[in-house]
Amino acid sequence: MTRREQDLLSAAAITAFRLNGQFLALAEELARPAGLTAAWWQVLGAVLGEPLTVAGIAREMGITRQSVQRIADILAERGLAEYLPNPAHRRAKLLAPTGAGRAAIARIGPGHAVAAAQLVKALGEPELADAVAALKSLSAALDDAFPA
Repeated sequence: MTRREQDLLSAAAITAFRLNGQFLALAEELARPAGLTAAWWQVLGAVLGEPLTVAGIAREMGITRQSVQRIADILAERGLAEYLPNPAHRRAKLLAPTGAGRAAIARIGPGHAVAAAQLVKALGEPELADAVAALKSLSAALDDAFPA
């Protein structure tokens, strides 16, 4: 690895860490009026399309199974999600949002729309689309270079 390659890896990581912090702060701000935290929103959002196991959510989100389990249990205790039987695996239950969970996510929508418009105004829609594509490409390259 050359010095330039090392510098690029470091710059990518530092930028991603900063971006992660910025997105987490924004997510906390957007989720708060709905009675959620960013982490609760993240886990609920993962199961909006279909119920998933805790391990499946963790894989999708790139976070630990233990942290997802803790959040899933809190969501279930608060009536925002529920565990369903999993026909594919007797012990690994599926997590699904309840009506209350879907309603909480829906309350985030208006603030989310405003934030999206502000970001597009600051950066431009084509540039944001390019940035998203670059981030996806970087994520895929990390998966290829460092398989789990």
